[in-house]
Amino acid sequence: MTHKLLILPGDGIGPEVVDAAIQVLNSLERVTGTTYEKEFALLGGAAFEDSGNPLPEETLKLARSADAAIFGAVGGPQWDTLDRELRPESGLLRLRSELDLFCNLRPATLFPALSDASSLKSDVVSGLDVMIIRELTGGIYFGRPRGIDTRNDGVKVGYNTLVYDENEIKRIAIAAFDIAKKRGFKLCSVDKANVLEVSELWREVVSEVGSEHPEVALDHMYVDNAAMQLVRQPKQFDVIVTGNMFGDILSDLGAMLTGSIGMLPSASLNSKSFGLYEPVHGSAPDIAGQNVANPLAMILSVEMMLRYSLGEKTAADLVKVAVDKVLSAGYRTVDISQQQSLCLGTREMTEQVCVNIENLI
Repeated sequence: MTHKLLILPGDGIGPEVVDAAIQVLNSLERVTGTTYEKEFALLGGAAFEDSGNPLPEETLKLARSADAAIFGAVGGPQWDTLDRELRPESGLLRLRSELDLFCNLRPATLFPALSDASSLKSDVVSGLDVMIIRELTGGIYFGRPRGIDTRNDGVKVGYNTLVYDENEIKRIAIAAFDIAKKRGFKLCSVDKANVLEVSELWREVVSEVGSEHPEVALDHMYVDNAAMQLVRQPKQFDVIVTGNMFGDILSDLGAMLTGSIGMLPSASLNSKSFGLYEPVHGSAPDIAGQNVANPLAMILSVEMMLRYSLGEKTAADLVKVAVDKVLSAGYRTVDISQQQSLCLGTREMTEQVCVNIENLI
């Protein structure tokens, strides 16, 4: 079996954690016999520096011909003054839109060995396993009109448009119910229907889809209450589905429940099971090149890729068990340990995961 992968290192710590993903794939090749054919391309600030375009057409072409893509991160202060359409983040947003990656999966899973790493009490978060499903190609991040204008009285006004149509809501709801049926048959839809007409429509459409899946327990929650409940009693949730902006915020909150944003993977899927797999943590330019970034979010993103896009369940299980064994053995990176003198660097932590993968067979 051969899988064709597009590798997008990106900016900041992106190349470092993507190298960790490649090392893990190399280990899997050795123990499973599956081949992962890798093509590299530019995205974000690195692409802008090379061609003046944060998403070159060649990158988009390669993405369309790949089975899945592994992506590090984009962004950095050196590009913050560029026109918005030239900034690294615009390249990523356009890639998501062009490939119709509407379904963003962000699991917040606490490994047993990290129960003390969370900022919450261990009894509150121990056993936490929540899947946050974020609609990714609509909502306020893509709505038009948007901009900054000056009124006739000379006052500047910034504006963005929050918009969803019923088809966009329906397809993310269907995806959420499908995932809920593979987990605990429980789904919480998060909105702000008490003040937003868009959320009224969201709640209506999700409820309609829910009537076709009576075996799944559906409830609705306002986003402010959902944020409070994730801190108060996070294990009440199994699957959460919400819009683009709310999902962006809640999934970062979920990250800290698990001890570190450096532990959270993500998948962005289209209807054809193509996925862009990336860690949630971003480019972290302040630590780039220092061999201190936590590679586990990227490695767990590989695990999601194996499971959701490539159909390699056995390999996915190998990766997850290997990460669990490394953490259970006491290995840590600086973000998940209070004893910095005992921490491993990015490369060393990756090596431990790879050793465990190869020893599991």
